[in-house]
Order: sequence, then structure tokens, then C-alpha cells
Amino acid sequence: MKAKVSVIIPVYNVEKFIARCAESLLSQTLQEVEFIFVDDASPDKSMNLVAECISRHPERDGQVRILSHKENKGLPAARNTGLAEASGEYIFHCDSDDYTDPGMLEALYGTAVRNDADIVWCDWYLTFENSERYMVQPEYGTPMEALKGMLGGAMKFNVWNKLTRRSLYTDNGIVFPSGYGMGEDMTTMMLFACAGKIAYLPKAFYHYVKTNTAAFSRTYSELHLSELRYNVDRIGRYLKSRYGNTLDRELAFLKLDAKFPFLLSGDAGKLSLWTEWYPEANRYIMQNKDISMRSRMLQWMAWKGQFWVVRLYGYLFNRIIYGIIYR
Repeated sequence: MKAKVSVIIPVYNVEKFIARCAESLLSQTLQEVEFIFVDDASPDKSMNLVAECISRHPERDGQVRILSHKENKGLPAARNTGLAEASGEYIFHCDSDDYTDPGMLEALYGTAVRNDADIVWCDWYLTFENSERYMVQPEYGTPMEALKGMLGGAMKFNVWNKLTRRSLYTDNGIVFPSGYGMGEDMTTMMLFACAGKIAYLPKAFYHYVKTNTAAFSRTYSELHLSELRYNVDRIGRYLKSRYGNTLDRELAFLKLDAKFPFLLSGDAGKLSLWTEWYPEANRYIMQNKDISMRSRMLQWMAWKGQFWVVRLYGYLFNRIIYGIIYR
């Protein structure tokens, strides 16, 4: 059987979630699917639970592959291991703590075929412990429009709500940034830069599970900060190599978005870091109409040194919006 879609699932320390994830994938209505689970040296019982799930789906015999790392290499490297072995016409990435609706792959693949699309994206669910939000994505007619939308923050650049033609990876030498996990999803923008036709499916299938609501405003370790900066700079270099200075304004938007969480941390050190990171992008703050005026004003206040406003907003954001509403 020739696979229409290869699904790549990195697995590391997710025994609380992996059974639900694996079951949702193996129950997909699309039959011609290759499932590639990449064991990134997971120390828990995650792979035992994957094996149990596979045993409950004899109809998928021969469609599941287990690849293993001898040592933990991180999410981008696990994605690359799966990509290197994938044979499907299209690639779908699923994070192992999330889950999908059963008709997802069939709907995405059908949309790709009807439109001869290199990439198809769809809406998604932001799933909390006791509630769920339907997250609508914008529609664009060309890859450049979608690329600008991702740089500006109107469209998510996450890999998990997108079906991508495998040849976009192989023909253009695109891989994920091994060793640089924070922001590795920005690789999606490299794929859009190489795409010919794209399509949007206005329906949600993917459940992105948010177990720690405090993480919406929490900033990162020094390692995560260095990884994030690496990935922002990586995308900047790649897009400049293709388009010159055409996307300078939109790349400024990406830089502003990368450092925006610093303003919500309530940490004086991170507020200082906001000032240090990408100061050349600050003059573009009010130009990004893809984000709310509230967010633009918060960044403008930071640029003008009015950090008392930033601290007050951060307190309200942490304590009320994600401390109470989305529990």
C-alpha cells in the first residue's frame, strides 16, 4: 500500500497523554496512512502504551513504524528522524500530548488533492482541563500572503494543523533545527516560502492540549531563550536569502512577537531583556494590524520606558485572564 500521508509522532515522557493521541490517530478514517512513532529515548512507559494501542488495531498491521533514539535528542531531531524514513505523499506532524478527530486526515488530504495544494491548513481547538476554544485561522490565496500572515501573527506557524507535501522537504533540503527546540515550528515558514499552491480548510480537527495555563505568560530558561533567538534569526536569514529586503517589516513583526512574552512575565530581568532584543524592530510596533491595538500599545509603552503600565497589565493578565477564565 502506498501511503497518502505519513504521520510523524515524536514520543518523550508523555505516558499521561500518548494513549489518547495514538488511539485518535490509528482510528483515522483515511486508510492509506503510515504512522511513524519516534521514541526519543523516553524514560517512562510511553512506548509500552503505544504498543498496547497498536495491538488494538490489527487493521493497521504493516502501517505502523517505531523508530528509536538511543539518547534523547529533542523534538526537532525526532521530527527529522521521522521525515528521513517517511514515504507518504504528504506529511502530518502530531505532538504526542495532543489528539485528533477521526476524520482529520481524510478531510485534509481530500482538500489537498482537490486543490493540488502543497500545503493545507485548518482551524484547531485550544483544549484546557475543563474547557475548549475553537481557534479560527485566516484564509490566504497565495503562499506569500500566508507567509506574511504567519510573520505578523495572524496565522499560526505550528506544524500540527498543516498537511504538507513531502517533496517540499526533500526537494528544498528543509529539516527542523536539531538541538534548537524553542520555536522550531518556524520551519513551517520555510515550507510556505517554497510552496506553489496552498489551501485552507475552515474546520477544526486538532486538539492542542494546554495543561499549564500559567505557561501563557511564563518566560523561559536561558537555554530556551537562546534556542528561540536562534530560530528567529534562522528564519530571518532564510527569508532574506530568498526575498532580499522585501519582508523586512514582516520580519520585524516576528521579532516583536518573539519577545512579547517578556512583557507578561512580571520579571524585571525579562523586561530588561525585551529592551535588549531586536531594538531595530521597535519602530514597526504600531504597523502590525494583525495583532490587537492593546498588544501594540503595551509594546509601545515598553519602547517608551513606561514599564509601570506593562507591570500592571502583566499582573491582570496572569491573575485574571489565564488565572481564572481559562481554567
